[in-house]
Parts: sequence; structure tokens; C-alpha cells
Amino acid sequence: MSVYTEVSNEVLATFLEDYDLGQVKTFEGIVEGIENSNFSLETSAGRFVLTIFEKRASEPDLPYFLQLMDHLADREFPAPKPIRRRDHSSLGRILEKPAAVVSFLNGKCATIPSLADAKAAGTALARLHVTAADFPLKRYNNLGLKSWRPLFQLSASRAQEIEKDLAEEIEVALIHLETSWPKNLPTGTIHADLFPDNLFLENGEVSGVIDYYFAAHDTLAYDLAITLNSWCVDTNRNWNSELAEAMLNGYEDVRPLCSNEIEALPLLLQGAAMRFLLTRLHDWLNPEPHALVRPKDPLEQLACLRLHQSRKTIT
Repeated sequence: MSVYTEVSNEVLATFLEDYDLGQVKTFEGIVEGIENSNFSLETSAGRFVLTIFEKRASEPDLPYFLQLMDHLADREFPAPKPIRRRDHSSLGRILEKPAAVVSFLNGKCATIPSLADAKAAGTALARLHVTAADFPLKRYNNLGLKSWRPLFQLSASRAQEIEKDLAEEIEVALIHLETSWPKNLPTGTIHADLFPDNLFLENGEVSGVIDYYFAAHDTLAYDLAITLNSWCVDTNRNWNSELAEAMLNGYEDVRPLCSNEIEALPLLLQGAAMRFLLTRLHDWLNPEPHALVRPKDPLEQLACLRLHQSRKTIT
């Protein structure tokens, strides 16, 4: 989450005329993340989050994301619930940009995840996969395998600004992924971004899973690989096998992995690292001029990719 668009009290008041949310009590920006503008909104009707869609989330995809949250929340999964406008839609506009209001979820992120936190995250991801199994809509993953080479080409000529010979290293890794990527694994709706800052915990329980704006139809075990990478690499860029084992156990408590998924995980972990390396590389080289937070360091994901290239086991 972050803030790219400033919203005045007058603009907010006009936007909220289309909702039944009562009087505004507090309204302030949430200065985290890198994709959209997010605001904490408290009214006489309760607490909410207002999101203005800024960057990678294309407007035609927004109904998919909002309906997915609705689907999950209606089935008691801890997803934000989109708030309906008076015309019964979930999507409005602020300053000519699409915007939505969703319910506020209590809890805190695990800044230094414990084994219990990692297990809870694995369980939550599996619950999401199972709960979304009957979600009727499908969205192509525009940041999946087929997107990585075009995305890399946007940054290849400047990759040496980050690290010498980085372009050559990415090229070799990309060829390996493109020629070896597993096929015929179970697919479904994936979150695609379940980093620790997108999961809230309260009293040891998962109280919220947020930020569905990369969700798509793709390989379920690839989603698990993304989550493993984001939770199980420590601050020194070392792989924490105990956290990985805890997360896998939590996941399989709800949705056991098939043998093909287990066999594919080492390569899927490389692919998950590649996806975030490439988006972070692009964002680092092309920062938003009005962003209030610095783009995330692509070298973190490069270190993650190298870890999995040198390892043969997950735990």
C-alpha cells in the first residue's frame, strides 16, 4: 500500500455521496507498499480502507478482484469485504481514477515470522485455494511465466546499474525456467502476493488476508512458492528451512500436495523469485516520481533465486 494521489476533504466528501457510510471521522494515507494509493477511513458506520487504483491493476480487471474478495468474505475467509455503493456497484471514481472502499481488518503483520506464523500463513493460503475453487471467474496471470521475458527486455539494457553481469545471469536463469517449467499441475485461483505484509494476525490466528490485485488463475503450487519465498528468507538472505517446513505443514493440513507438486517446488521457487526480481528491477530503474516509499530492492529476489539454484531440497 502507498499514496500516490492526494485526496482533499472536498473530493472525499463528493466520492462518499454515493455510499451510505455516515459522517467521516478520520481519513489518512497508508504509507506502505508500491502499487496503489490507500487510505484509512473511519466514519460513523465503522472503519474502512479506500483504495485508488494507480499502477499495474488495469481497470477491466478490477471487477474480478472485487468479486473475488466478495466470494471469499461471504464464505468466512478473512478477506476484505467490498462496500457497495448506492447503485449496488463496488467500484467508483476519484479524480478520474477507479477507486473502491473495503472493510477494515484488524490485526498486525508478522515482521519477524515465527514458526507458528509461517504455519498459519500456509494454512491461510490453502484455505484461500480451497475456498476459491468454485469462484466462477478466471483471470489470466499477466505476470506469469510468459510475461517474464518481455518484462526483462524492458530493463535488460540497464541491469548493470544494479549489479555487473546481472542481465547475463537473468538470461541464463530465464532460459532454464522457460525450458523446464512444469506442466499439468493443479490450477485454480491464486493470491500471487501473500507476503507477510499482506497477512494480519491477531491472538495467533489469521485475522486478515489483503491485497488481491495480482490474483489470477494459475498453478496453485506456484502460489505456495511465492509465499514460501516471501516468508522463509531471513534478513541475512538465508533460507530458513524450519519456517519452510512449518508453512508446508500448515498448507497440507488443508490441501495435501500431490507428488508432482512436491517434485516441482524447487523450480517453482526459482520462478517465484524471478517474477519478483523482474518487477522490482523495473520499478527500481523507473521509480514513480511522486511515490512516498522507495521501490523494493531487486537484489533481495536475486539472492532468493541464487539460493534455490544452489539447493535441491526445500526443508
